[in-house]
Amino acid sequence: MVRLLALATALLSIWPVVAVAETPVYGRQLVFAAYRNGQPIGAHRLDFDRQGDRLVVTISIELAVKVVGITAYRYTHRGREVLRGKELVTFDSSTNDDGKPYAVRASREPDQLRVERTVPGATGLIRDSLPPDLLPSTHWNVYQTSQGFLLNAQKGTRERIAVITAGRESVRTLSGEIAATRYRYEGDVRMEQWFDDRGRWVRSRFVVFDGSSIDYVLQE
Repeated sequence: MVRLLALATALLSIWPVVAVAETPVYGRQLVFAAYRNGQPIGAHRLDFDRQGDRLVVTISIELAVKVVGITAYRYTHRGREVLRGKELVTFDSSTNDDGKPYAVRASREPDQLRVERTVPGATGLIRDSLPPDLLPSTHWNVYQTSQGFLLNAQKGTRERIAVITAGRESVRTLSGEIAATRYRYEGDVRMEQWFDDRGRWVRSRFVVFDGSSIDYVLQE
């Protein structure tokens, strides 16, 4: 990703707290309701736990699309992300994508991120050595907006991204409106993300394989 001067300037001017903090400011929990074309389909939950100099983020996603009362598509994801400052220490996830199982385990070493993954159709465990400064595509971390690559949280692959700052907007939440900055992700990861003035993730929008639009609404 090209590191845009405008993005760097925006981060310094808009988020003074983030500029001096090791990680964005979160409470104990963050919950989003997920909507497909305006209809509720489930929830995306994150729990944050500080353990000394480490931040442990536990992720739970439960989505189900129903047609005439029958579940036509189901998606579940569980993840655990451990960071020390801005650096990823370990990442583990398991995903059931409508019957297709995925598993990822990543651990940081001095000169690499060692990744082990299983994917549908592959025989046995796949092992990769990736750059050590990768962050996972788990939405919540504002520092991913300054990356050129992300670790795919479901598949364990390296994804190229280009992030464009798309301006200031008011984001609707369960309890009201929040001022935020919108970012447009292009490349292998295509979505829109909103972060508030404290660097917190407050909204997402993306299009899935069938052309449906998925929107996340913050439940606070």
